[in-house]
Amino acid sequence: MLDVLVIGSGGAGLSAALAAKEAGASVLVVGKMYPTNSQTSMAQGGMNAALGNVEEDHVSLHIQDTVKSAKGLCDEDMVRHMCADGPKTIAWLESIGVPFSRLDNNKPGIGSVAQRQMGGASAKRACYAQDYTGLKILHTLYDTCLKEEIAFLDEHFLLNLIVPEETVKGATFLNIRTGEVVQIDAKSVVMATGGYGAVYHGYTTNMYGATGDGIAAVLRAGGAVSDMEFVQFHPTALKHSCILVSESARGEGGYLVNDKGERFVDELKPRDEVARAIFTQIQNGHRVFLDVRHLGETKLMELLPQEVELCKLHEHVDPVHDLIPIKPVAHYSMGGIDVDDALEVGGIKGCFAVGECANTKVHGANRLGGNSLLEITALGRFAGENAYKHAVYASSKPADGTQLQKDSAEIEALFAKESTESFYPYREAMGTLFYEKVGIVRDNARLQEALDELIAMQVKQKTMGLTDKSKENNQHLIEFLEFQNALLLAPTIISSALAREESRGAHWRSDFPEENDAFKKHIVLQWKRENI
Repeated sequence: MLDVLVIGSGGAGLSAALAAKEAGASVLVVGKMYPTNSQTSMAQGGMNAALGNVEEDHVSLHIQDTVKSAKGLCDEDMVRHMCADGPKTIAWLESIGVPFSRLDNNKPGIGSVAQRQMGGASAKRACYAQDYTGLKILHTLYDTCLKEEIAFLDEHFLLNLIVPEETVKGATFLNIRTGEVVQIDAKSVVMATGGYGAVYHGYTTNMYGATGDGIAAVLRAGGAVSDMEFVQFHPTALKHSCILVSESARGEGGYLVNDKGERFVDELKPRDEVARAIFTQIQNGHRVFLDVRHLGETKLMELLPQEVELCKLHEHVDPVHDLIPIKPVAHYSMGGIDVDDALEVGGIKGCFAVGECANTKVHGANRLGGNSLLEITALGRFAGENAYKHAVYASSKPADGTQLQKDSAEIEALFAKESTESFYPYREAMGTLFYEKVGIVRDNARLQEALDELIAMQVKQKTMGLTDKSKENNQHLIEFLEFQNALLLAPTIISSALAREESRGAHWRSDFPEENDAFKKHIVLQWKRENI
């Protein structure tokens, strides 16, 4: 029986796996895709750590900036833990081979790591590798896992956790290649399955598969979610493709201008403020652009080569000479699986969660740019260590096959069911619905309309099914299962947004435009046991 099963093979999962393996655990990493396809690769700008290599900085300032951005909803002990781990996390990543960009200062080790400014930061704190930071970190973590002989099981879609007597004993998966449902037994489980940005399908920087599969599985298993209303909208996505233009473009000196050439906001304010300023310009009939022309071709190609190529490829503009058309879109999920200060899921012993699927209470109402990569590595390792500690004392008796039989029957029923309607138009409709009514600016009327339309969509789901009945490599089946998970999570986002009758961070209510101390708390949702 495995000591630690890690579900999700992005940066958080790989960091957890390495820490558990270092502690002496037997580890298996299971993902629905290959590790190098993870959302971590999209984190371009950098990772925060108070090194003070470019200008004076200190861990206390990093903590202060994070708490300020969180608008009173973070756990300051967890923030201190994460920020204090910043320098040693950079040192660890450098030791395993992450090729951070360097200063020409001849200092040894992390003393020469280059740092740039990110929105909401009081210093140049984000350590970077050009604008490929997340990609470089992800590849290095994966290479290190292979060197440490950590086992991987790719192309396995999570179905459900196995939780007899409120203690996790493993999980069931659909083998995408064969169509077979399999059970994996483990003493501890680390959930690192990513966020739920794909609920905003067509209006998000996230991949289509970011449908909150792990969060949905935890809900079904009896765990809770919290702060689901807090969805961060990134200010600068390419207007037509929604592909992210990194905050580093503004950190390096880029301007935001409207179609009159006017700058209308301080580009380095926290993301929620910048996104609302852009949204207001668009609502008033203006087009909005990112202008980096003044930085010059040499600097752009040295520091932002990926951004230049993405703009050419997807927007057909050359940032060296042209304005970049942009709009704000859904980017990051601050809410997620509710965990305690050991990152253990409430109500499910031995199950830990980290990364964008989890609410570790370090981001609060608004994530500080540059903190996501720090969270997945620093807290990812913390989750792996704690999972192993649980495994040491956990029973090695495997679970029975009850969950496996149930899930196998449900997959067979899907294949047998006659479909009268395609789910794809509803997936598109849900994305538009959320962007327009559960978006950057919200109010009670539109939120209630969105909830009513969503409930109607859930009723309609009974008529939806599969048109492709093949068992092997059935992407149609995977996308249907993802849609079911998104549809399950969607009401938690709207219900939480309705309940929070104030404006705080990324959650902005035009009918309640002020912060209200009565709502300086987490909104936690959990299914009643009889509904599970």
